[in-house]
Amino acid sequence: MKKLAFGVLSLALAGSLLAGCGKTETASGGQNQASSGGNGQAAAAPSLAGKKIALVTQLNIGTFSAQYIDGVKEQTEKLGGKLTVFNSENDLAKMSSNLDAAVNQKFDGILIDHGTAEALEAGVKKALDKKIPVVAFDATLTVPGVTSLEQGDQKMAELTLDQLAKDAGGKGNIVKIWVAGFAPMERRQIAYKAFQDKNKDMKEIAAFGAATNNTALDTQAQMEAILKKYPNKGDITAVWAAWDEFAKGATRAIQQAGRTEIKVYGIDMSDEDLQMIQDPKSPWVASAAVDPKDIGRIQVRYLYQKLHGDQTPDTVVLDPVFVSRDSLPKDKQVSTDQLAQYVKGWGGSQQGYTDWLKQMETAKK
Repeated sequence: MKKLAFGVLSLALAGSLLAGCGKTETASGGQNQASSGGNGQAAAAPSLAGKKIALVTQLNIGTFSAQYIDGVKEQTEKLGGKLTVFNSENDLAKMSSNLDAAVNQKFDGILIDHGTAEALEAGVKKALDKKIPVVAFDATLTVPGVTSLEQGDQKMAELTLDQLAKDAGGKGNIVKIWVAGFAPMERRQIAYKAFQDKNKDMKEIAAFGAATNNTALDTQAQMEAILKKYPNKGDITAVWAAWDEFAKGATRAIQQAGRTEIKVYGIDMSDEDLQMIQDPKSPWVASAAVDPKDIGRIQVRYLYQKLHGDQTPDTVVLDPVFVSRDSLPKDKQVSTDQLAQYVKGWGGSQQGYTDWLKQMETAKK
């Protein structure tokens, strides 16, 4: 996810920047009439300056979500836009209301982070009827005209599960932390089912998971209960966490219980996650992810392509990478901004970039 990934994912952006650099606004109060879109010609790119962009999120929990929003903010500002974030606090009814507000306040473009078709479809169709383009990330939307981004969730799950099986020698007892109802989670579950079918000696002895406003803390409490149920070394071989908020909670529970023979394999990556993985005393040893800032940047690029009148694909799949402790330096802590030095394919994605977008960025400097 905001993710959750998930994800997935709880900060609302506020504040303003000097004119010409764009600004970020919180989703409170009305908006003025938005400026008109581009006319579809490359020479019209400067007319896209000052666009008002809405980001409607299902939930903003953890550092992954914060870095994703940073990516959205950064790319919007590079293009001279003004961003407003609507945080729905994991309330789908509120998310639907926030989407309606973004449409009624006449934003020039709308970005969606997670959510379901039931909550969003009517609002999205209303936006498109009013000629407001929409680009979604990890939402279960199939509305014609909407470009949807996803992380290659099955691939991320495969990368982590294959490493788990390899490290365990193909046998052992595992705990799965996963939750239904989110598009990326459902895709990750497909890979997990295939993993179970292929690895008959890897036994699932417990499964749990819930997306809450305190997901990591709640997961920690649930994992503590699992550890008490299976108190002996060897009872649990590994934990597979389908979201980094799950991985953080499980890792803390295992560390506090002194059960670091249990290894944790996660999905998604943030600076906080990376710090935990680099810790040699941490049970969290690997994760698969797409740079959350890149997700935000790419989503904005496709929205501006739509504003420019360009044709955009229905679906954009982002390529994940596998990050293990073994691939990271042991003598210093690194951030996700530095991760590309150690993990090939991390960050700096050129997906969604066009020549005119790059020229527009240059013109704003």
